[in-house]
Amino acid sequence: RGLLGPAGPPAQALPDMVCKRKGAAGLPACPPCKQPRCNNAAAAADTETESEAAACQCPAGEHQPQPQPQPQPQPQPRALPAAGAAGGQPAPQPPAEGERDPEKEKEQEQERSGPAGCPEPQEHPADGSREPPAAPDINQLPPSILLKIFSNLSLNERCLSASLVCKYWRDLCLDFQFWKQLDLSSRQQVTDELLEKIASRSQNITEINISDCRNVSDTGVCILACKCPGLLRYTAYRCKQLSDTSIIAVASQCPLLQKVHVGNQDRLTDEGLKQLGSKCRELKDIHFGQCYKISDEGMIIIAKGCLKLQRIYMQENKLVTDQSVKAFAEHCPELQYVGFMGCSVTSKGVIHLTNLRNLSSLDLRHITELDNETVMEIVKRCKNLNSLNLCLNWIINDR
Repeated sequence: RGLLGPAGPPAQALPDMVCKRKGAAGLPACPPCKQPRCNNAAAAADTETESEAAACQCPAGEHQPQPQPQPQPQPQPRALPAAGAAGGQPAPQPPAEGERDPEKEKEQEQERSGPAGCPEPQEHPADGSREPPAAPDINQLPPSILLKIFSNLSLNERCLSASLVCKYWRDLCLDFQFWKQLDLSSRQQVTDELLEKIASRSQNITEINISDCRNVSDTGVCILACKCPGLLRYTAYRCKQLSDTSIIAVASQCPLLQKVHVGNQDRLTDEGLKQLGSKCRELKDIHFGQCYKISDEGMIIIAKGCLKLQRIYMQENKLVTDQSVKAFAEHCPELQYVGFMGCSVTSKGVIHLTNLRNLSSLDLRHITELDNETVMEIVKRCKNLNSLNLCLNWIINDR
């Protein structure tokens, strides 16, 4: 008390205290006192009761904000008796110069981080109410894309797997573009009735392969040919049960035919070849290997009627001689691949092949009467030749 002067009346607040509450009993509210206070006075002010704070009647002019003086280092004052008397405990000592106040640092940290427990504001408040997007579905793709994907599947995969997923996929698997090219080879469940159903459902078939289908007869092939006039490629290897009837029906009903591969059909004769030569002018690729009843008669008619031929392959056709080779060389200038393996052909017929300027592949295996001079002449005159097979020709040597 000696340092601060005589004590005032109890109802009068110290000049360094802050009025924190509105006036009571009808007294006007006092604005907060902004006067500086020392550390010891602050400790004493925190311990004052609410009654003392409410009794503050400082004139309004005394509480105008004043500029705070710059703090200057000064010796630490001794504890005031009033502080001890007010709280019953000695006042806390302020931190020495250079030391850190943990409580002050905690308050500053709270001011920087904001109120505790408040979540960070969302960048887009409306996003919280949105439902999660639906999982992607392959059926959302356009039908054209799905058809492109299904085109990479085999016939078994489309019919026995993909078509069973759902009705939508079943309809896609039945799309006409998948039934334009049918490979039914080696399927013993393929019968005449099945061919009829397929042809009735899709009349746009352009290619079919029934090789090794032993349960298909001439009747099924005839029905197929009648209902698919746009057929372009017909393959039926090793269907020994088929005869001229099937090939005649195909030739008569499918004038746009371009490919006929019917190797190893014992019942096929020149009658079927005559129909092909006279009615299928677009024919480009034929394979009659191991059809032992075919002779020069049918081959010559094909050579004269199918001028666009590019590939011809014969194998072990003993009734085919040099006359057939000469006919093809003279009437089919677009020939690129020629094969007469094991046929009754000699050097006299092979020499005519030198007229084929587009010839690129020649198969002359197992031709007993073929000499070195003929081979050298072919190699010399056929400039585009890149494949020559002379296996099993014992007369040909390293010359």
